[in-house]
Amino acid sequence: MGGFMYTVAVLLVVLGVLIFVHELGHYWAAKAFGVWVHRFAIGIGSPVKRLSFQRGETEWAIAWLPLGGYVKMASREEDPSTGVLEGGAENAQVPPDRVFEAKPVWQRMVIILAGVTLNIVFAWLIYVGLAFKNGHQYDPTVIIGAVRAAELPAEAAALATVEPGTTVLTLDGEPVRTWDDITSRLTHSAGDEAAFTFDSHPPVTVQLHRDQLVERSQLAIALRPLHPAVLSVVAPDTPAEAAGLAVGDSLVAIEGTPIGQWNDAVTIIESAAGRELTVTVARGGEQLDLVVTPAEERRVAGDTTSALVGRIGVAQRVPYRSERYSAGEAIIAGTTATWTAAGTIVRTFRGLFTGRVSTREVGGPILIGQLAAQSARAGVDVLLAFMALISVNLAVVNLLPIPVLDGGAFLLLLVEGVTRRPIPVKLREAVQVVGLILIVLLMVMAFGNDIGRLLGR
Repeated sequence: MGGFMYTVAVLLVVLGVLIFVHELGHYWAAKAFGVWVHRFAIGIGSPVKRLSFQRGETEWAIAWLPLGGYVKMASREEDPSTGVLEGGAENAQVPPDRVFEAKPVWQRMVIILAGVTLNIVFAWLIYVGLAFKNGHQYDPTVIIGAVRAAELPAEAAALATVEPGTTVLTLDGEPVRTWDDITSRLTHSAGDEAAFTFDSHPPVTVQLHRDQLVERSQLAIALRPLHPAVLSVVAPDTPAEAAGLAVGDSLVAIEGTPIGQWNDAVTIIESAAGRELTVTVARGGEQLDLVVTPAEERRVAGDTTSALVGRIGVAQRVPYRSERYSAGEAIIAGTTATWTAAGTIVRTFRGLFTGRVSTREVGGPILIGQLAAQSARAGVDVLLAFMALISVNLAVVNLLPIPVLDGGAFLLLLVEGVTRRPIPVKLREAVQVVGLILIVLLMVMAFGNDIGRLLGR
């Protein structure tokens, strides 16, 4: 129960902040152009009276249904779909020149796009701030420590023959200088193949469309770098702590089998859930034999569809290197990170439409909550980076040309600007209802996938 409540609390904080940022963009733009704002709400539907207060003409509120938020602006007509979502009609007497429809089309376009714009700016500020604070941290390893054949996508089966100790020379025709070069090019490449060259193995070219994001991620995960088997973390209340393992220990052998690198230890431990293992470690110039029993856990925490493996609660020491960024370099790095995040989300939607990404990969609030909780446990920087990613996600999703979303509203205004006449009320209402139905169907699919993951489907 404690873990569930923690996940819910982190989810509410993350979504609450991002929704507030989004709606604040609409609010600021509306006020700047003189539009009367009845209500600023986090959540949808009618406000909770005890969690609401009035400031001037605007009511600031928490609404009953904690999904999304809204800025209710004065309007000549009340759309049936948005009327329900925004708590019904208002009784305030509004000057005719302060209703939304009284403003020029270009001002209404700015108001509609202000929410996604502030989400992008919010994410960009986080990415720039993290880049300036932490600099560029990278893994200088370019030597393959293991290729997990079972995790390779079918298109990359030829890589299973690459032996540990092989150095990656180039990927997609460009020299490889760090392990980050490998992972970033595999996951973000604009090409439709991944061409490897090695120092001691024939070249391998993997045919993967740029929108096959799941398969590209699987490939990046299946390739493991060569790292020494040194512990950087021993988590509390885990088999490793109970056995007496300590930060800084070097794993020398497990059950008498020599450990030459981190992946050797992972392979043995993952296959020994519930079975006692004698682990030989080097500590302070001497060797110790410790007995540890790996616990059975899911390979991906919270995903009941992933394989059960042995875990002892330790993490490896990765020989990261860091380079400080100047202010200008941090701005460039933050801009690149924001652009990359947006591009990945666009490719995901494109893949969904073309069938290269399964609809089962779509996640809803439950998945976001699980990932947010994992990020929070990993530290403030990881949580902030996760919030930036979700903020970009929120912006891109809202730009979809679906009525009810900002992209659909913008499209209607564009039609009005081109034809120089308002879209008929009946037509707009019908389009809004269709848009609402599409959003409900999308939410049902996302919740269904989340529940399916929890139930192990």
